[in-house]
This record gives sequence, C-alpha cells and structure tokens, in this order.
Amino acid sequence: MQQPDATKRFHFEHWHPNDLAQAELLWGDPKVTVLISKNGFSAQMIKDRLAFECDSDRQDGVQYWPMLTPEKELIGVCGLHKQAAGVYELGYHLRPKFWHQGIATESAQQVIQFAREQLPATKLIAGHQPGNLASQHVIEKLGFTYIGDVMYPPTGIASRTYELKL
Repeated sequence: MQQPDATKRFHFEHWHPNDLAQAELLWGDPKVTVLISKNGFSAQMIKDRLAFECDSDRQDGVQYWPMLTPEKELIGVCGLHKQAAGVYELGYHLRPKFWHQGIATESAQQVIQFAREQLPATKLIAGHQPGNLASQHVIEKLGFTYIGDVMYPPTGIASRTYELKL
C-alpha cells in the first residue's frame, strides 16, 4: 500500500478497520463535520466513513489518509477518492487545533504529487462550501480552476467546485 510522502511536520498512514477511536476523534467533532454533513456525524456514520475509507484503499489504492505528527497525534486526513477513470476528488478534514497552520495546503501538495507520480490521474476535482473562505484559499493556491457549483447531497448545499488538470 502506498501513500503520499511525509513532510517534516507529519506523515501519512492508512486507515484500518480497528482505527475507530481515531476516526471518532476526527469525525466525531462537530467543528470538523459542520461543512460536510447537515447534522454532523452520528456514531454509525463515523463507522461507515471508516469502512468507506478502508474499502476505497482496497479497491482504488487511495483514501483520505490519516496524517499524524511525529509524536503520532492525529492531525486529520487528506487524500483522494476515485470518481471516474483518471478523475479523483481531493479532500481534507483537519482537527481544529491544526487549522490556520498551512497544513491543508502542505498535505494537499503531497497528495497532488502522489496523484501525478503514482496514479493514472488526468484530473483532480475539489470543492468547498460557499462560506468556507479558508478552503477556497487553499484550493486556489494549489492551482485549481473554478468550474461551477455542484449540489453536495450530504449538506444539501451547492459546493463551489474546482478542477486541476494533471
């Protein structure tokens, strides 16, 4: 199993079915899930999300990889989900104590490099909720181009959507 390269501040790992406590630490925090779900994540939704990430890794060789500090503290996730042949969605979810430190940009740069070097990817897509200016800044800084608004069913809100041709 492959994952993006580490940086000085963190490394990527793979989700495994027994990682529920780590998944709960991230997706059980309403500050994290407010922009990806209408009502946050229930305990069952967290279990389902963990299973989805494990399945995605097994089937497509990608997932939203957990990022850990050198001391093994969970920062959040950053990674890819396959959407179609050659097309992957880039996404990241960080624990609040790691916001506004450049980690979303740094981790996404590593994931983009991984997509270019390790996958048959021709395009990445990414999106954010209309009011999430921090994510908009990250996505634009990474070189993505705005392509329109797309309904995001988990929130019922049209997400601002971008693409990056590789």
